[in-house]
Amino acid sequence: MALDPYTELRKQPLRKYVTPSDFDQLKQFLTFDKQVLRFYAIWDDTDSMYGECRTYIIHYYLMDDTVEIREVHERNDGRDPFPLLMNRQRMPKVLVENAKNFPQCVLEISDQEVLEWYTAKDFIVGKSLTVLGRTFFIYDCDPFTRRYYKEKFGITDLPRIDVNKQEPPPVKQELPPYNGFGLVEDSAQNCFALIPKAPKKDVIKMLVNDNKVLRYLAALESPIPEDKDRRFVFSYFLATDMISIFEPPVRNSGIIGGKYLGRTKVVKPYSTVDNPIYYGPSDFFIGAVIEVFGHRFIILDTDEYVLKYMESNAAQYSPEALASVQKHVRKLEAPASESESKQTEKDPGVQELEALIDTIQKQLKDHSCKDDIREAFQIYDKEASGYVDRDMFFKICESLNVPVDDSLVKELIRMCSHGEGKINYYNFVRAFSN
Repeated sequence: MALDPYTELRKQPLRKYVTPSDFDQLKQFLTFDKQVLRFYAIWDDTDSMYGECRTYIIHYYLMDDTVEIREVHERNDGRDPFPLLMNRQRMPKVLVENAKNFPQCVLEISDQEVLEWYTAKDFIVGKSLTVLGRTFFIYDCDPFTRRYYKEKFGITDLPRIDVNKQEPPPVKQELPPYNGFGLVEDSAQNCFALIPKAPKKDVIKMLVNDNKVLRYLAALESPIPEDKDRRFVFSYFLATDMISIFEPPVRNSGIIGGKYLGRTKVVKPYSTVDNPIYYGPSDFFIGAVIEVFGHRFIILDTDEYVLKYMESNAAQYSPEALASVQKHVRKLEAPASESESKQTEKDPGVQELEALIDTIQKQLKDHSCKDDIREAFQIYDKEASGYVDRDMFFKICESLNVPVDDSLVKELIRMCSHGEGKINYYNFVRAFSN
């Protein structure tokens, strides 16, 4: 006799659809419904190229142990307003050994591939958390989360951690090393602006000292024998504190004269690049040593304007400088007075000489170049005796286009000539003055 199929079905045991684990999950869902732990975290990626530090909010849902990561957007941050970095899901903490090749991008991870899941006790303020390859640092949480951790885990110390990075100290603007080209002030302007401007000048000083130049005669201090007879004319411009050097050309000397140094400020030796100290008028006096870019010069003589300037501005000169100039002036006046006294006593043709000088002055007005001739003779009169050799005398006259072939000039040269082939150039220079 066949049994009724419905009767046979009723005799089979009932299947269990509610397990103890299902009951615990239901209890957890009902107990912690709508209770969420909120954490504030940052992802610091500044170590990588173009990386930055971004803030996030991590939500941990107590009802089912799922995690959600939301991105915090700021106004005008230049990013698309995607609210979620990671959707709500359970996050595996430890996977099984053979789950490394599990296609996570295709299939969801189940309990068989995970040994341990992230729980609420893994989210602690002040600790780092690695989620999907990103390391988040939790620096704060909300008041509900603090109460939960205090009641559940007994953790009472969850202070907020300051993650704001302090601004680096301002970088001190340091000028690059001076390369030796131009002035330090001009080179520094390239570091202050994209289009450099000329440094400011003292206009009042330039107007007061316009066309005021101090001239000095100097010799080069050098171990080379050919450089011992070389002479240089220093020109100090009071308006700009610049110096130029000119070397008078000497025929058959083997050295091409002319401009030795253009107008520029000269830095004193042993002065620093940051605070350069330039040569001033008080540094130039008889016997002073001036170092110009590694070359040492000794001041031998000055012009009359320098003496007047030092007399009117004696306060800015040292006693040593004033004494050296006074001594030099007395030394120059002594030979002239001695030669004049000897000439009046011994030479009966003094009146004839004076008459000849007056005649030459009237006849050769176009050759009035007393200053140039005097400076040329003084360069080779190292002892300041007022005499030069006869050969050197004619060389200097030829270089300055002095009409030595003129009959009156020849007579003057004869009257100025002395024994041992020397010529007194003091009386000769007088004939070419106005």
